[in-house]
Amino acid sequence: MFELHHLSAQEQWDWLRRGEVTPRELTDHYLARIERLDGGDEGVGAFVAVGAEAARDRADELGRGGRSTAPLWGLPLADKDLTDRAGLPTGLGSRLSRGRVAQQDSEISAVLTEAGAVSLGKTATPEFGLTGYTEPLVGPVTRNPWRRDLGAGGSSGGAAAAVAAGLLPFAPGSDGGGSIRIPAAMTGLVGLKPSRGRVPAQSGITSLGGLAVGGPIARSVADAAMLLDAMVSPDGRPPRDHFALRAAASPDGAWLGTAVRGEGRFQLGVLTASPWDDAYDVRVDPRLLGVLRDTADQLATMGHGVEEAALPGSDYPTLFRTIWQAGAAGIPAETDDDLALLEPMTAWLVRRGRELGARELGAALAGLSAFEQTVIAAFDRFDAVLTPSLALLPPELGWHDADDPERAFEQQCLVSPFTSFVNVAGLPAISLPVAEVDGLPAGVQLIGRPGREDVLLAIGAQLERRLRWQRRHPDCW
Repeated sequence: MFELHHLSAQEQWDWLRRGEVTPRELTDHYLARIERLDGGDEGVGAFVAVGAEAARDRADELGRGGRSTAPLWGLPLADKDLTDRAGLPTGLGSRLSRGRVAQQDSEISAVLTEAGAVSLGKTATPEFGLTGYTEPLVGPVTRNPWRRDLGAGGSSGGAAAAVAAGLLPFAPGSDGGGSIRIPAAMTGLVGLKPSRGRVPAQSGITSLGGLAVGGPIARSVADAAMLLDAMVSPDGRPPRDHFALRAAASPDGAWLGTAVRGEGRFQLGVLTASPWDDAYDVRVDPRLLGVLRDTADQLATMGHGVEEAALPGSDYPTLFRTIWQAGAAGIPAETDDDLALLEPMTAWLVRRGRELGARELGAALAGLSAFEQTVIAAFDRFDAVLTPSLALLPPELGWHDADDPERAFEQQCLVSPFTSFVNVAGLPAISLPVAEVDGLPAGVQLIGRPGREDVLLAIGAQLERRLRWQRRHPDCW
């Protein structure tokens, strides 16, 4: 039986513009699905707060104002619980922040409002977004809609689980070491981490090391591009280097940019080694390597050049651990009682970060800057580099060590060794759900040149037309 959530975000926008559905009807449809599927012991656990009344008021307001060409007019989404939405709690996945209610919108929330979106609430994240799995002690855990005993990844785990379960058409996330691409790969979605500086409201430039940027999670390349365009230019005017999908560029919303039409032939590198291989016993599941090789063969058949790629040698693991710990040092846990409220992983990162001296931190930043330049130079002859999205299939809930943070950090690297170095290099990357392995999603990652999201979207659109992954979904649909 057809339901509204079966439509893509682009199709929903078209229906809204033609008056075939109202913002209130669409909002009510998704709120009903959230109420039915998200809560309880076996619920998805994608949301930590639902602002139903505010969402309906917002949808009614948009409906009274008449149909608009705003890039996200009337479309539901939700805010990751690391960002503020006025009137809703911002829990940051932590017992330390319990009870905090935002008084005003964060910058990215205001951008999405300007673009015409309707926020339904807040999606779950691990404590302060520091891990690649969303199982915070403040609870509840976020379950993978494909199999409820498995994790959905992190730190944008709630956002990805919501989209995969049909609780949202798409969702904004943030990515400081893989936090968009990891959950997208685990839940069968498209997850795009833009270049450093691409999304003005979440540029990464102001954060330590420039790691964390904002980007979209969606079922299709076109939907991801649509949300990314709005995050870049919420007033609907094409940016000077327009690269994605501008639904508002024509009255019927039918115009697609070159990237999403999927034109062009490119030179691609294939990378199977990671910068963590010498630090930990990284072993890519042979089935995922098979998915990678099959995808490379598909791309070659489509006319792209494909050859092997390699990473430069470096002391990347030590440098990244240093900067990750330093980034946690500013978490507002000032007393022993505050620290006792933190999870073991977070407390370990905070203590290690506060032990660092200025000289050690400066050396790490300089080392990572040099690493960025060597990676960009090593990839320079390629339009994009293909890697596995993950080294392992989604692990079971509780798989990461809850008591030994050193071990839990290592486990994260074993699952996702191909993601964090892309943040350090400031490059764009997209995870594409190209296959299934034993009934679970399996993805590949494409890494682009600086500022070349258009190439990643173009290649993704070509693969999507062949593989039609947007038609695959978990049983809860």
